[in-house]
Amino acid sequence: MRPLSFTARPVAALALMLACALPGPARAADTPQGSADAGRQKNAACIGCHGIVDYKASFPEVYRVPRIGGQSAGYIAAALHAYKKGDRRHPTMRGVAQSLSDQDILDLAALYSEQK
Repeated sequence: MRPLSFTARPVAALALMLACALPGPARAADTPQGSADAGRQKNAACIGCHGIVDYKASFPEVYRVPRIGGQSAGYIAAALHAYKKGDRRHPTMRGVAQSLSDQDILDLAALYSEQK
């Protein structure tokens, strides 16, 4: 391989500078994060069912409410978004999820994911 000619070096340097200046894939710091502290202020609608061990609800039919403490934040956030969009069907959860902003969902997911 031959070294770059004198005139090709500035062009290669310019190409390298432009490539470094272009936006790349999202970094972890660019990804919105949830706050468990903020989630504690927002979980009044959640704790009434999900905060009671072996709780059974009776609307729209009798069912065991799942324990969500300790689930991954990603799973909880995805489930809430699915309820909000109607991809997951449960009337109570859909109503709750539709009232949540994207940040609320991240905060609640952070809160419940840190529980044991």
